[in-house]
Amino acid sequence: MSTQTETTCYRHPGRQTRVSCSSCGRPICPDCMRPSPVGMRCPECSSQTTKSRPLAAISSGEPYATIALIAICAVVFLLEGSFGLDPGNGALYRNGALFGPLVAAGDWWRLVTYGFLHAQGLTAGLLHIGFNMLLLWLFGRQLEPQVGTPKFVGLYFACLLAGACGALVVSPHAVTVGASGAIFGLMGAAAAMLFARGINPFQTELGGLIVLNLILSFVASNVSVGGHIGGLVGGVVIGLAIAADQSRRQAWIGWATIAGVAIVSVIGAEMAAQSSASGLGL
Repeated sequence: MSTQTETTCYRHPGRQTRVSCSSCGRPICPDCMRPSPVGMRCPECSSQTTKSRPLAAISSGEPYATIALIAICAVVFLLEGSFGLDPGNGALYRNGALFGPLVAAGDWWRLVTYGFLHAQGLTAGLLHIGFNMLLLWLFGRQLEPQVGTPKFVGLYFACLLAGACGALVVSPHAVTVGASGAIFGLMGAAAAMLFARGINPFQTELGGLIVLNLILSFVASNVSVGGHIGGLVGGVVIGLAIAADQSRRQAWIGWATIAGVAIVSVIGAEMAAQSSASGLGL
């Protein structure tokens, strides 16, 4: 069984630690740790969030996929007729929202398209997409440079499918839209990667954010609890795998897990959709 090698804090040479700054990679002790949405940062990187980019983040690339996903969701939100007074009247909404019986009838694209649609109506729609896109930007700009754009895209869509599966299992006859299943997956992946590094995610602001969103999932109305939990579980599984492939330098571990979560989610969604159609006598 292998063990993680301890190093000494770059600011306090006499203190051993197994935690490294999530931006620059330098070892840091508890006194030097600064919580961030994804991982712990050293004091220097924590103060450079707007002034400069650490070398590790620059070499990993910019969050282009995150920006693209936000842009797509924003364009679709405008095209779906979200500002109409009659929710559900837009063709994009009708043909892309997740609904179990229609998935069972062959509308498989709904397992993906639902994640690019958001609630209709002026107030509800703006709150829905605004909150989701804020979280997507927050976690995407942290995770994408760490795992790389291709793997980040795979993570996002696998969690989107996991959210669809969870939504169909829990409430197959409800019309479900929104990117929150995938975003819960990003939160789960971030928490899992922190845990794999020896950091308790619930001692950072990330843990509080996850708990708050889970509470809102059960308290707020018109929220897909199954979609949120499904995405979260998928993200945790993939996050642990990505952390393992990074520590062992075996990229196939993360990719295999992404593919596995996606396949299992599609199969689970199919079973739940068929069951919902049978329940309606279709």
